[in-house]
Amino acid sequence: MTTLDVETRHAIHPDHAKAMDTQALRDNFLAEGMFAEGEIRLVYTHYDRFTVGGAVPNGGKLTLGKVDETRTETFLERREMGIVNIGDAGTVEAGGETYAMNKGDVLYLGMGSGAVTFSGQGRFYITSCPAHKSYTSRLITVEEAKKVEMGEAATSNKRTIKMFIHPLVMESCQLVMGYTSLEEGSVWNTIPAHVHDRRMEAYLYWGMADESRVIHFMGEPQETRHLVVANEQAVISPTWSIHSGAGIGEYTFIWAMAGDNVDYTDMDFIQPADMR
Repeated sequence: MTTLDVETRHAIHPDHAKAMDTQALRDNFLAEGMFAEGEIRLVYTHYDRFTVGGAVPNGGKLTLGKVDETRTETFLERREMGIVNIGDAGTVEAGGETYAMNKGDVLYLGMGSGAVTFSGQGRFYITSCPAHKSYTSRLITVEEAKKVEMGEAATSNKRTIKMFIHPLVMESCQLVMGYTSLEEGSVWNTIPAHVHDRRMEAYLYWGMADESRVIHFMGEPQETRHLVVANEQAVISPTWSIHSGAGIGEYTFIWAMAGDNVDYTDMDFIQPADMR
């Protein structure tokens, strides 16, 4: 029997966030402990009903079917899903198909795909949001992703962006997903910082050494705050918050968004000189 744990996070007004101490910020915006062996753990948010989570079958099988929070027969009855394997080889079964996933591969599951079964040695990062139309499920390997190189070593933000669930690669309703890896010697993942009032976003940091941390900057541009983030922890970023970070050592972050559009470039940049 699959062990399923679901935590609900309510939306926070920016005026409320200004008064939060460190623990309150972590309780509301940081998702910890999602990857537990033999379990599926989800964080169901009230930001565009976006959900993040982890499934670690640990050589066995775990099935994500009904989730009480959605009040539907299956979790994907009115939703789409993006899955990234951040572990060893594993498989995902859904909609009568079996998908073999290596480390770094991304699987898109369209609305109505039914129960989802995870198996093997994978560590599966789950993202999901509501959908209004069923698009074709698709496995996108690392080699098939759209790659974009950005930044410079001189500004410590030389990085490679890999786009998977993205209009340049495939169609989806509102889910957009990919990940960004920093080049050796670079630490800043998104410079300049930005906000996008039309979409919420979540970052999962992974590929980090146990002792490493990322300082993730959040908050309104004139009222910034920060979270100290460890490996395999996710930040839930509201539409009013910047999202940018600097890390110690090698790391990658998975970005996933949902909202009014699927335009990856729809963002309002905030220059460092304009932040407080």
